[in-house]
Amino acid sequence: METNDQRYLVQQNKIADGDKKPPVFAKVMRSKEGKFEGVSFIKNKEKATVMTVAQAQEVIDWAASRKANAKEYTTRVICLGQ
Repeated sequence: METNDQRYLVQQNKIADGDKKPPVFAKVMRSKEGKFEGVSFIKNKEKATVMTVAQAQEVIDWAASRKANAKEYTTRVICLGQ
């Protein structure tokens, strides 16, 4: 039985703000069946969704295609301890 390597978060920073504002983190929304439905970006790192690299990439792809102002943000995968 394989264990998923779930220790990654998705972090987003607004490019124009530089270091003025703290980053936001992805909270994944899933259906009752576990199907990916979307993402919300929240300030609280403790409530952010911890995920695998593949799930994190899915979040980044979703944010880039669905958020109208995606080009204003840098979105990246970080390790849980960062």
